[in-house]
Amino acid sequence: MVSLWGSKNGDDQDNSGTATPRDTEQGDSSSYSRPRQQREADERTRLIPPHGGFLDPDDPAVSPYNLWSVRFLRALSIVFLAITLIWWIVLLVAIFVSPPGLSFRGSGYTSFAYTTLTAGNLLVAILFYASPSQPQRIACLTIAVLVLVDVIVILAVPRLRIEEGWVGIASVAWASLMAIWTVVTDRVVEWGKREEEERLTGRAETRRTLRQWCSVFSSSVILVVYIVIVLLFTGVLVLRARDASLQAPGQKYWVDNDKYQVHLFCHGVPADSNSTKRQPTVFFEGGEKPVEDGLVPFAQRCLQNGTIDRYCYWDRPGFAFSDNAPSPLSAGRAADALAEALARADEEGPWVLVSAGIGSIYSRIFASRHANEIQGMMLVDALHEDLLYKVGAPVRGLGLWARGVISPLGIERLPGAIFKHRSRADRVYGKSSGQNDKVLKAKLQENLMANSLTKNEIGAARTIQSKDTQLVVISSGIETRRDSEWERRQKDLTELTDELVSWDVVSGTPHEVWSTPKGQRIMEKRLGQLVRG
Repeated sequence: MVSLWGSKNGDDQDNSGTATPRDTEQGDSSSYSRPRQQREADERTRLIPPHGGFLDPDDPAVSPYNLWSVRFLRALSIVFLAITLIWWIVLLVAIFVSPPGLSFRGSGYTSFAYTTLTAGNLLVAILFYASPSQPQRIACLTIAVLVLVDVIVILAVPRLRIEEGWVGIASVAWASLMAIWTVVTDRVVEWGKREEEERLTGRAETRRTLRQWCSVFSSSVILVVYIVIVLLFTGVLVLRARDASLQAPGQKYWVDNDKYQVHLFCHGVPADSNSTKRQPTVFFEGGEKPVEDGLVPFAQRCLQNGTIDRYCYWDRPGFAFSDNAPSPLSAGRAADALAEALARADEEGPWVLVSAGIGSIYSRIFASRHANEIQGMMLVDALHEDLLYKVGAPVRGLGLWARGVISPLGIERLPGAIFKHRSRADRVYGKSSGQNDKVLKAKLQENLMANSLTKNEIGAARTIQSKDTQLVVISSGIETRRDSEWERRQKDLTELTDELVSWDVVSGTPHEVWSTPKGQRIMEKRLGQLVRG
């Protein structure tokens, strides 16, 4: 007969001896079960069998992400990465404009470098989160230990502690803490992965897929690079700690509302305050390099042979023994810092200013603001204000910023110390001082303000410059022959005042005129004329 469901298999069932509903009613009801309908799997289908059974190890359901603790730690890692990136942006901005409370007495590049390392470490941990491995944990633990050593070095050396401040110490400590965090998360993920494999597949999986091997290899290579970077960071910190033991010859004075200190040194017989005519003190302003690298030996020679009785010099912010100033820093603000340091040191004029290169910009601004104290000026192959566009070129600024960012790696300083045996003096104010992160920051500040505020300040200084000030201009013969524009600008500098004593073009001398015997003789002769009035 035709069944209720429209099928004709009833007779077949009777003939085949299969139990029918009627037979079931008369016999054991447990011998009958209605066949289940099968349907295709969709998003509502259970991945795990309801009555037991194990999954294939490659099944997507076998994942440590099934555990809330694993998901929570990953979310925390993302939060930490976001915090690090925000701090990274703040430190990047602070290089160019110092926010309140975030001014550095050092360059600020060290804290920026460690924050960059922290962001990279967290990013690697998040990208390869589901592929935990022992090499990754060992590498992260090595990074954590090395960075912790760096924290100890910074805290143990007073000069480093002062230069880095709370910002640098916090940045390095955060880098160490996040390295430890990545070790903890990797260990928890490995535990979660094993737990889920045992629960869903019956055993912990020991093999890895090709994709997992690629993840482990990639993360291990990146972390090894990070270890090398941290080792370079540590080497530079050790060099800086060694350089900090070099004592400054003069005194350091607080300036700009006690935000940073500048180094000032004076030597010779102090002027008699009771004398009707006081002998002027010669003040030396360095050029592109620290004043100790060249001009100070010349000053000492002049003092010994009686050409001058007393001289002073200072290190501009960021150079040699002086701290870095907050950004932005123009030549006018630096000149004001010099005036404040001289006042705190009880040093008074009259002054004869000797400046070279870009240092003449600072000296001229200082002279215009203290005209009554200035007896004379000597400009040695000085930079003209119309050439400040070269100092403020964007390409040059980008190069200085890039060199500053990578300066904590010590790519230049470490080989010089290891293979060329550079001394502390070389690195602080000598041949290698240009590789110093503080000097790079100071030159970047010069670059940023050269075409704007500094140019306006030197323009005003020329307008209000006293015309009664005695003036000597000494130019490099090599530079004037090589560049006709430089020669014209040197000639224009002779018109700063109405009291031009001499304009000397010293043949055969480079930009640093005092580096040759002929240049030293000319400079010494003209300096004696200015001092005697």
